[in-house]
Amino acid sequence: SVAPPDGHLLQYLSQNGVKVTAIGKISDIFAGSGVTRSVEAHGNAEVMQALMAGACDGDTGFFMANLVDFDMVYGHRRDVRGFAAALEEADRFLQRFCAALGENDWLIVTADHGCDPTFTGTDHTREYTPVLLWNKTLQAGYHLGTRHGFTGIAATVAQLFGLPHRQYGESYRNEEENL
Repeated sequence: SVAPPDGHLLQYLSQNGVKVTAIGKISDIFAGSGVTRSVEAHGNAEVMQALMAGACDGDTGFFMANLVDFDMVYGHRRDVRGFAAALEEADRFLQRFCAALGENDWLIVTADHGCDPTFTGTDHTREYTPVLLWNKTLQAGYHLGTRHGFTGIAATVAQLFGLPHRQYGESYRNEEENL
């Protein structure tokens, strides 16, 4: 893969002493830039297992993972039943994973593009992708609204690690006192 431009979030975190763990194909996507530890994992089940191991082993830092099966195995192949089963598996995992997280841990779930398995063709689809934020102390039900890009996620992550974040946009935590 082609290295991303300098100054991206993973690079910024690692340059400021935050351990950046890339799980699955994340290290390849970023050409290793900013990654301090890479965990090999193939498929949703292995990626989720690696995430759980990190949470249960007391690892610290920023973890970034890609549940690749939603895209490659089910989305592009237009396998609606497989996609639905993978969603149910991810839901069950998230219940266990959130229970394993500590008071100061945050979970951010998003996607890089749409891949609706009910759509025609094999290309990416154009629906909005979700951004879900979770923490044990977070009040449920705040709606972030429609966003234009991922800069708010990067700014939020930088802020959670106590780093200046202006170059990345506005942190979601600045918008609502409950975040």
